[in-house]
Amino acid sequence: MARISIELPDSFSFALAIELNESHMNIGSHLDNALLLTLVSEARTGYWSQLGYSPFDLEGVATIVADAAVVYKSEAFSGEVMVVEQALRDFHQYGFDIVWRVSDKASGREVARGKHGVLCFNFAARKVAPIPAKLLAVLQADNKHSMV
Repeated sequence: MARISIELPDSFSFALAIELNESHMNIGSHLDNALLLTLVSEARTGYWSQLGYSPFDLEGVATIVADAAVVYKSEAFSGEVMVVEQALRDFHQYGFDIVWRVSDKASGREVARGKHGVLCFNFAARKVAPIPAKLLAVLQADNKHSMV
């Protein structure tokens, strides 16, 4: 079976610390694989907020996830604080990729890494939209140091 390989940048443009609790755990008493993606989504919302945007109004558009890839590296447990780091790359007319890493704050142990392909979306028209020029400039400037 071919394995997914996700190359991480040398640095990330945003990080958010999130403490895990029992509601994040599965029957195996470790971080549920689906809830890991919820942590990543929470970090994405935090990133938009840091830039002064609402996730539903990024210069007149929002984003939707078009594809996702995840590589799980280790278990995570209730009480641990996860650091979700992200960087944007591979910009194109309608979107970009968000590359991310989740690791334990105390030990630095990598828990997972992944990539979300996102598209700009006009919810009023219910269709994909080009990245607004102002948004593209803000995102590229903020992520220039994290490009691979």
